[in-house]
Amino acid sequence: MFDTDSNALDYDLVIAGGGMVGASLALALADTSLRIAVLDSQDLTKRHSFNPRPGEFEPRVSAITHASQTFLNDLGVWSAIKSRRCCPYSEMHVWDADGTGAIHFSAQEVHAEALGHIVENAVLLAALYEQLTKASNVTLLSKVTLSGVDKGSDAVSVIVEGGRRISARLLVAADGANSRVRTMAGFNTKEWDYEHHAIVTTVRTELPHQATAIQRFMDAGVLAFLPLQEDETDQQSCSIVWSVLPDFAETLMAKSDAEFALVLQGAIESRLGKIEHVAKRFSFPLRQRHATDYVQAHIALIGDAAHTIHPLAGQGVNLGLLDAKVLAQEIRRAHDRQLSIGELRVLQRYQRARKGHNLGMMWVMEGFKRLFADQALPIRWLRNVGMSGLNQSEMLKRQIMRSAMGLDEGV
Repeated sequence: MFDTDSNALDYDLVIAGGGMVGASLALALADTSLRIAVLDSQDLTKRHSFNPRPGEFEPRVSAITHASQTFLNDLGVWSAIKSRRCCPYSEMHVWDADGTGAIHFSAQEVHAEALGHIVENAVLLAALYEQLTKASNVTLLSKVTLSGVDKGSDAVSVIVEGGRRISARLLVAADGANSRVRTMAGFNTKEWDYEHHAIVTTVRTELPHQATAIQRFMDAGVLAFLPLQEDETDQQSCSIVWSVLPDFAETLMAKSDAEFALVLQGAIESRLGKIEHVAKRFSFPLRQRHATDYVQAHIALIGDAAHTIHPLAGQGVNLGLLDAKVLAQEIRRAHDRQLSIGELRVLQRYQRARKGHNLGMMWVMEGFKRLFADQALPIRWLRNVGMSGLNQSEMLKRQIMRSAMGLDEGV
């Protein structure tokens, strides 16, 4: 239910941030007796609406893995996502621009229908909020700006603009990479600049994508074409994510649509023919960030508030959704046992389950980024030999695919 001026300022659980990860956590606990509030500086009343113009796609998309799909299905929203629109992809081609090294992944190799689904973030949010608005124990507080966090021995309070205090036994920060809760609560982070910017947009191509994701590693960064579809007959729309050096990003953003299309077509080696249309482009810097601890007494970090990762493999939102799933399990377990859901020992179970996995994925992505940025000839040779060797090893390829799809997740 929506409430923009609530007098009920005492909750069991307050979730700061109403994005995909925060909303999924609230929905995962919507069948409990917990009193939950989701607060956000944006207008949450519009999140359940999704009315795109024909032929247009949201610029931000996520590559939803099998593990995330299972979680979203458990929340009762996956069918709503499919009824709106999403694009399954059954194959993936990856190659090195500096040689002949290439890898081909196919869902058939792991006996799956798809490697994953490309979903517009707005579609995922609409499906989540369609369900959340029906939850009687969840209050949605829109246009709320946090100005402070006050930690007590038995609870925590957030102070919002205007001086109101909202108290809870547990405060969860799902407020993104620049989390105000994380900063105000004094969590430490380790972070560094990737020295790359990401350019994202949507394009239409001359040739059909054939439900295939393609990714090219270049000296200047990584370019990915992710398949989209407005309906089952549309195979010529793609979301692109291009990680490039800052100066090159500035150059690309300054080009006209026609000029950018030609550069983009060359960068992907015309694999999809001509780039016939380019939507509005967006650019943002890439930064790696990881909280030293995910939890304090009565406070927990999830999603990008706890960790941000290079978009190289599209794993960011999937890590966040699994954070939400595991934290919901621990909250539910504590609540059923009549323990305080904000107790440190309860929250530490969540941290133990997620921190190692998230760190492992982050270091794998960092390793890939550094490997393909290295210009030394021996490294480039090894890169190509390694990719070709991996492509010939069916066992290793299957293991990589199972890991990337989340088929081996134990949560």
